[in-house]
Amino acid sequence: MFEGKKILITGGSGYLGRALSRRLLKENAHSIRIFSRNESKQIDMQNEFEDNPKLRFFIGDVRDRERLFRAMEGVNIVFHAAALKHVPVVEYNPFEAIQTNVIGSQNVIDASHHENVEHCVAISTDKAVSPVNVYGATKLLMEKLFVSANNYADPIKYSTKFVAIRYGNVLGSSGSVLPRFIQQIKNNQKITVTDPKMTRFTITIDDALDFILNSVSESQGSETFIPKLKAYNIMDLKDAIISILGDSPFEIINIRPGEKMNETLINKTEMDYTIENEKKFILLRPELFASEKLKYHNYTVPNEISEHSSDVVEKLTVNEIKNLILKAGIMESTSNNSVS
Repeated sequence: MFEGKKILITGGSGYLGRALSRRLLKENAHSIRIFSRNESKQIDMQNEFEDNPKLRFFIGDVRDRERLFRAMEGVNIVFHAAALKHVPVVEYNPFEAIQTNVIGSQNVIDASHHENVEHCVAISTDKAVSPVNVYGATKLLMEKLFVSANNYADPIKYSTKFVAIRYGNVLGSSGSVLPRFIQQIKNNQKITVTDPKMTRFTITIDDALDFILNSVSESQGSETFIPKLKAYNIMDLKDAIISILGDSPFEIINIRPGEKMNETLINKTEMDYTIENEKKFILLRPELFASEKLKYHNYTVPNEISEHSSDVVEKLTVNEIKNLILKAGIMESTSNNSVS
């Protein structure tokens, strides 16, 4: 469904945007517009992609409606990945996160309606579930805006399908703990572990891309797609990276402001409005659940209504984590400073 399409990625010069661009080029997209506010990252990305003529670069901020409307002219599919996402930074600057993650998301929705794009896809996070920090709260609001975006649109005039994709930490992504551990070891520093009992969901970038594109092709609009993920214990992640780079001392530090001990991909209340298959959940709008669930073949209502949380799902072993790190090439990318 992506062949020959004009695609725009907000926050496109970031870790996910670059990976998504590589995948969409393989899908033979007509063109990809990279919309972001970071000039240096855009230049780095142009060099990385060897000035590929299918990539066009737009300096802009999702807060700027006029610029966003201009960049989206003639676009078929939008991936909305722009966000302020570093939890401590957002805790210290809450309204800035609201301006980007909430108001900026509404601007993306409005521009998508105006251009009548085919699909508009919001990239969310497990931190949006029962949020305890500003970042999670703003991403939850973003999800709500997207799944409700068709409520006020004329169905004859507008046909955009809005969908949210929610998953856990991408292994090795910018701001995640793995690149920090690697750099600490290479710099002969102690590894800083927040709490030995902390758990996190994880997904590789390739699996995240597969999930995003598969979910978009399956979407009928207004859903939140959630993969069934394994999790890891933070101490096992530490041991996995030590097994690759060699022994290193560590110290226990306090949990950062706004952090959770464990993350949840679906809470117990949301499970009441969820359908599933072997690989994913689909969270439907509560008011439409009874009728909408009938549209999805090969999906069933979960037998056990319980939350999907990182402390209760299957955990990756140290060896499994090690193999994921090596397979994903994270050591090489960190050495080349591309995880930034």
